[in-house]
Amino acid sequence: MKKRIFTLCLALIMAAGTITGCGSNKTKETEKTSLKGTGIQSEDKKVKEELVFVNYRDIRDLNPHLYAGEMYAQDMLYDTLVTITKDGYEGGLAESWDISEDGKVYTFHIRKGVYFSDGEICDANAIKANFDAIIQNKERHTWLEMMNLLVGVEAPDEKTFVIKLSQPYYPLLTELGVTRPFAMISPKAMIDGGTKDGVKEYIGTGPYVLKEFETDKYAVFEVNEKYWGNKPAIKKITVKVIPDNQTRILALEKGEIDLIYGKNMIDADAISKYTDSKDVSVAMSDATSTRHLVLNTTNDILSDTNVRKALQQATDKKAISEGIFYGLEEPADYLYAKSIPYCNVDLKPYEYNLEVANQLLDEAGWTKKNSEVREKDGKKLELDLLYNSDSVTEKSIAELLQSEYKEIGVQINITGQEEQSYRDNMKAGNFDIVFNICWGTPYDPQSSLSAMTAPVYGDYAAQQGLENKAEIDDAIEKILVSTDETKRQELYKYVLTSLHQDAVYIPLTYERNKAIFSSELEGVTFTQSQYEVPFYRMNFK
Repeated sequence: MKKRIFTLCLALIMAAGTITGCGSNKTKETEKTSLKGTGIQSEDKKVKEELVFVNYRDIRDLNPHLYAGEMYAQDMLYDTLVTITKDGYEGGLAESWDISEDGKVYTFHIRKGVYFSDGEICDANAIKANFDAIIQNKERHTWLEMMNLLVGVEAPDEKTFVIKLSQPYYPLLTELGVTRPFAMISPKAMIDGGTKDGVKEYIGTGPYVLKEFETDKYAVFEVNEKYWGNKPAIKKITVKVIPDNQTRILALEKGEIDLIYGKNMIDADAISKYTDSKDVSVAMSDATSTRHLVLNTTNDILSDTNVRKALQQATDKKAISEGIFYGLEEPADYLYAKSIPYCNVDLKPYEYNLEVANQLLDEAGWTKKNSEVREKDGKKLELDLLYNSDSVTEKSIAELLQSEYKEIGVQINITGQEEQSYRDNMKAGNFDIVFNICWGTPYDPQSSLSAMTAPVYGDYAAQQGLENKAEIDDAIEKILVSTDETKRQELYKYVLTSLHQDAVYIPLTYERNKAIFSSELEGVTFTQSQYEVPFYRMNFK
């Protein structure tokens, strides 16, 4: 986030004791209508109210307490207790909240008159039922440190919901405000009071309801007539499934779809093509996250810090930025941009320098003999690079790196896998080098660092070869429960410095979210999360 809202909230907690509404009393309604059109019909023309969107796969399982569904679709259906905006935390299903002096008890005051789309009241009891369902499947959510600190939840009356923790935890409001898993579904849609084994229907309190869908073909959403806020101008959204990038673009040009949205849905060629178009508009967010490579330190070759540093020095980030992204994504020097809270740490970037890279490999004992590929003890310096084939840019980057690393005698074999297989292998540590991204705001740095302490994605496996892995994990755990701002910053500095000096990650570029869309569509913007699509802000001219 652009503002250190976590720091502000905690500072207020420590200074003032019990605080009412650690965030303004502005509602999700305010956030969701700030850029919304009126949808008023003119005398000459009926304003279009149906939008055709496109995604590379279908909506999948939209259970809000699990992780298989498309997040943009979950965000359309469900609400959370709080809303995260560029200015901080605002009210969602909770109008306001109090935080105890010791930071261990959060009391939420639930908004009145909110109903699920099936007509059930969304009061404190319904919210407790949701938390009970999430807690039943606690092991699935331990990537959130909150789940490890949770003592219990209570609903003393229909207007009040209480969360009790064993220790103060400064990212709590952030974790409650992201799309999942703390979004609310109608208790009637649960199975035997739970959600871990699935749900009967996708019933939320959000601005839209799911009307129909056909696997791998389409989904149709319509405005939720029971929505508690101002209803969106776009009354109907049809999501088409088009896996191929070029086919999506052709569909936009033909007027078959209105909007393509997402950082992996649009390549730089398309952005460049439509920048000056009259019929197609372009929107780009600020930097959202860091595109990077993860080096598996348990690999025999990559266990040597000099080899990892050599790859750092042989990576021409400027060439990637300009050659693949036309400069739209800036070169990245660090795992997290310095604009991210706590990440403005004094570190020396790895400069592109093939001479230094070759020297490091020489020192590591890898030499060129009768082959262009370096060898050591009869073994070739050969590594596999895994990428997500559903990303429209990672293959291009992989091929460029394959060529660059060949210059220093490193053979790279590149393999693309569809997203689920790619993620499964990354999580299991079945890789030498793998593409990944930071989680982006509002998850960075606290949530993505917390996930490094457990086998959530590839970070945990990749770091197992580090001598100070235990110390890094311990520092991350202390960060999350620290109430001392100075101490917290010192711990962040230790973690970020260690990972940088150990050369576990090769930052490539700072990603930006992207959209191309019909010039008739207005209000196409971006939220604090790169995984949401704010349809509620959009309208047609």
